[in-house]
Amino acid sequence: VQLVESGGGLVQPGGSLRLSCTTSGFTFIHYTMSWYRQAPGTGRDLVATITNADISTVYADSVKGRFTISRDNAKKTVYLQMNSLKPEDTAVYYCHASFDLGVLEYWGQGTQVTVSS
Repeated sequence: VQLVESGGGLVQPGGSLRLSCTTSGFTFIHYTMSWYRQAPGTGRDLVATITNADISTVYADSVKGRFTISRDNAKKTVYLQMNSLKPEDTAVYYCHASFDLGVLEYWGQGTQVTVSS
């Protein structure tokens, strides 16, 4: 099983980034996909989730209206479009796959996002 994040980097406040998580080794279409983030000295927090069935989405209050999660089942990839970035969005962003409410779950290795002028 592999979840490989990409698209992180350094961006100025107000800028945008698009994270991608390309997966292999499991049946992507059956999994709920999420993005989490972890800032230095803090726990890992849920940013956004997209389900496998009805493709409904859930967002943390701190990113609502700025971030958009989406998935391409044919490419087995989940995306996180991040707009109007703020310094407090600085964190390592992790891709997460969950089946049957966590009976099976997988994590990516993370990608660093730094928002700074």
